[in-house]
Amino acid sequence: MHFTSAQRLDDGVLERRFTLAEVPGILWTPGSAPAPTPLILLGQPGGLDKMYPRLLARARQFAAQGFAAATLELPGSGERPRSAAAEEARTDLRRAVTAGEPVTDGVVDRLVLPLVDKAVPELQGDLDALLSLPEIGGPVGYAGGIIAIGVRLAVVESRISAAVLFAGSYVPRSMFEEARQVTIPLHVLLQWDDEGNDRQMALDLFDAFGSKEKTLHANMGGHTGVPAFEVEAGNRFFARHLESRRRRCST
Repeated sequence: MHFTSAQRLDDGVLERRFTLAEVPGILWTPGSAPAPTPLILLGQPGGLDKMYPRLLARARQFAAQGFAAATLELPGSGERPRSAAAEEARTDLRRAVTAGEPVTDGVVDRLVLPLVDKAVPELQGDLDALLSLPEIGGPVGYAGGIIAIGVRLAVVESRISAAVLFAGSYVPRSMFEEARQVTIPLHVLLQWDDEGNDRQMALDLFDAFGSKEKTLHANMGGHTGVPAFEVEAGNRFFARHLESRRRRCST
């Protein structure tokens, strides 16, 4: 991990940009919380510069709770090389959605599976580097982003203790079996009128999760209409699970 810039924000949060194997990312650490602090990996649909205002707002909220937050650029996003196959699949998906036609499993597989296969190992490497820093000590949560990435990460990464997932993107049918292997506490958000998502698939995925503690919050509105109070509910979810786990680990 190579830090490329650092700035202290007006609320005391330290924001550092970094590269990891040439992949850009951002780390935010609270200014007053005792180290080492829990960490939340912030998922996002791609494009750090485009998503920066939203990511910063979430990071500041987590910092106010005493948590660090970090995000990593997704494959094929921002300045990273594009995949011709992924762009073709994305075009096919948009064409089907615009025409009101069913999105086929083949299109979803071509778009999502290669992304998950590449992004999850990169996030695990990011986690290795972040947890080696003296100011970061876990436990670790995962928040937002492409839900298929969150599913895979929850299965293969034992350091993830809890996750807030947004059911706002398509999930390959083959990953439903992986969802049954997820056991960590989950807080899942669903926008009932999301124009770019399959509502029934999202409900089926929630049903498939193997977690004993899983909560689904469904709200009316489109993809970008998540109510502000859901952010507060997610914050309370992480406070409940990460803080209690940190206390157990420190005793």
